[in-house]
Amino acid sequence: MSTLINMLRAGNLPGRIAGIAATESMVADDLCERITAGTMVAPAGNSGRRVRGVAIGSGVRTKVNANIGASSELNSEPEELAKLDAAVRAGADTVMDLSSGGDTGSLRRALISACDLPFGTVPIYEAASLARQRSGSVVAMTRDDLLGAVEQHAADGVDFMTIHAGLTLSALDHLQSQGRLMDVVSRGGAFMIAWMIHHERENPFYEDFDLLLDIMARWDVTISLGDGLRPGCLADASDRAQFEELVTLGRLAAAANEAGVQAMIEGPGHMPLSDIEANVKMAKKLTGGAPFYVLGPLVTDIAPGYDHITAAIGGAIAGAAGADYLCYVTPAEHLGLPTAAEVHSGVIASRIAAHAADIAKGSHTAMDWDIRMAGARKSLDWEEQIALAIDPQAARSIYGSRHSESVAGCSMCGELCAMKIVSDHLGLKAGEISGC
Repeated sequence: MSTLINMLRAGNLPGRIAGIAATESMVADDLCERITAGTMVAPAGNSGRRVRGVAIGSGVRTKVNANIGASSELNSEPEELAKLDAAVRAGADTVMDLSSGGDTGSLRRALISACDLPFGTVPIYEAASLARQRSGSVVAMTRDDLLGAVEQHAADGVDFMTIHAGLTLSALDHLQSQGRLMDVVSRGGAFMIAWMIHHERENPFYEDFDLLLDIMARWDVTISLGDGLRPGCLADASDRAQFEELVTLGRLAAAANEAGVQAMIEGPGHMPLSDIEANVKMAKKLTGGAPFYVLGPLVTDIAPGYDHITAAIGGAIAGAAGADYLCYVTPAEHLGLPTAAEVHSGVIASRIAAHAADIAKGSHTAMDWDIRMAGARKSLDWEEQIALAIDPQAARSIYGSRHSESVAGCSMCGELCAMKIVSDHLGLKAGEISGC
């Protein structure tokens, strides 16, 4: 079956593309042009699973991804399904399963069957987990294990996959020569580096990139080119190893587009607030404007328990600078697997960041939402304010628990509500006001 890019190049317009264009208030031809040029992706594999149409890239709303998944320590299918439900209810645009323990295949298929959002995975996690179970070490993975995991995930209905194909021996040399404070924090990147050092061989995903693209094209899976050398603390941001990998990712994204495979680029990570805009613009330039997917960035290292906030700060700046896709961070980041409630908090924080970025990008749709909220506040229309809130349930809970029916305003100001006082006086005739 032809890939989406090849169908669009042949002049065929799938129904989901027309639907996305309507949702994003775009002309369908413009959407098609951006997908074929590689500056936008619309992940949806051809396994037969029904998937909501979602576009990620230039010219559309900044999107938010939610990560869930089990580990060797905690692997409850009901809990992961609850997290999936929390992510969907909170308004995530996509979901990724990052499971690295338990029965990863069974869990993945259960999550996919319960989800109609574009669904992503990181196949090397499963390949490493199975190699460890089989032989006691992740370096026991083989080339066939890696490519086989990709094929299996695609067959199960995965729409996009993180593949650490840009982590080469050359990039590893830069990493070893410069000395980082935290070395490598990417789990997939760590697995691949361990494999490369142990076997003294090039990264199979890089070496056999053409074979990887054949699998992706066969299933029309979008490749998310993972940044295995993303900085894990502020001190390691913007170093040579990071940019060496980014240059390679740009070349691989171009090769993917030529092969008819949709591709996006993953980015940092932890980064000082002052570095974010330059990093995003550099990434866009080096990768030909490919959709850019950032984890945060987290703007400080000192806030475990509140890293959904540090990530939202960085995400808003990154989005305003041109990043297209924010990977959420939960309050549990750096501490443990998140609960369903923490998944909800993480999605909402990233959606706020994405919305702020869209306003900065000049989105009239985003700004209209704020204008409608301002109108509801001016008129003290509490039901409308709650309906327009990004998290209506939280807004209703707070307002309902602290509101007195005898007061038009809220418990912050009570009868001294600024909106009510000014509205009352502005409603008087001009002569009456001047005579006060």
